[in-house]
Amino acid sequence: MRAAVLHEIGQEKLEVLDDVEAVGFGPGKVKLRIRATGLCHSDVSAMSGVLPQPAPFIPGHEGAGEVVDVGDGVTGLSAGDRVLVCWLPACGDCPSCKRGQTHLCLAGFMNAGTPNFKRPGGDVFGFAGTGTFTEEVVVGAGCAVPIPDDVPFEIAALIGCGVTTGLGAAINTAQVEAGSSVAVIGCGGVGISTIQGARVQGAAQIVAVDPVASRREAALRFGATEAVDPGELADAKQRITGGEGFDYVFEVVGKSATARTAYENTRRGGTLCVVGAGAMDDTFQVNMFELFFDEKRILPSMYGGGDVLRSYERAIALWRAGRIDLESMITHRVRLDGINDALDQMRTGEALRTCIEL
Repeated sequence: MRAAVLHEIGQEKLEVLDDVEAVGFGPGKVKLRIRATGLCHSDVSAMSGVLPQPAPFIPGHEGAGEVVDVGDGVTGLSAGDRVLVCWLPACGDCPSCKRGQTHLCLAGFMNAGTPNFKRPGGDVFGFAGTGTFTEEVVVGAGCAVPIPDDVPFEIAALIGCGVTTGLGAAINTAQVEAGSSVAVIGCGGVGISTIQGARVQGAAQIVAVDPVASRREAALRFGATEAVDPGELADAKQRITGGEGFDYVFEVVGKSATARTAYENTRRGGTLCVVGAGAMDDTFQVNMFELFFDEKRILPSMYGGGDVLRSYERAIALWRAGRIDLESMITHRVRLDGINDALDQMRTGEALRTCIEL
């Protein structure tokens, strides 16, 4: 089958190959035919080496498709079922799961170091234990989550990570209060979803902060009350909050510099929510006096900070009700040379469709 492969960490271009085979099918596993995949910035971060990932590997962890076959012991799934790919399934038995923090379950990561593809030249890994830039993939049964018939594959793919992460950061982790002021730094797919989550929660002011003009324009369409370049954030803080700072600031970039900016623009007693996935050698610092004196809450948000299966259902319900716009996230594409080119090659015929996040 065909798949888009990155041969070495640091390369910018994917190569579409037709000699890739999905492996590992057996008890507890399912084989999926991928019909749509999203490009999340985490894929790009893994390609560049910001996030740890062995190579060669097939990027992609936002996917949706159909079940081709189920292994022994798999219940609740059968061939032909429409599913989305959950890259971080909960085992149900570990301490995190028993505490109700299923998004912190590490069971899914246990498979990330095991190749789930091969080609004549050797083993190939799938990003985050999945790898959806391909036509077929074998994953654990918990990674295949059934979706209703009225949910298009493209919509389901985005719900599989970016939408769930952004909505959950605003709803689950920060628990944005109605009437509050919000700033979102970084308006890619997850940032746009965070903006939509803040709007659903009833935030009065939502300021989108991004250096890219097209992303700022998009943020306004998705619910931001205004959008500014990072250099204009100080002025927005003064105008909107009287210089006090925003009630909630979301960092959706994954860099210590933007996290520090977010901290400085959060009011005393306010909430800084860190959503972006960053590098292990990039350190965010606060001094002990400001940490004590300002009493700002610093809340990391992993995969939306809540039960992902419930979060999927909530996203679908909000989309059906017209409370969030997911179709526009599919039609608005960003150009990533080398990545988009490979995905465009994969789109032909009956191969997967791609939905590129902002």
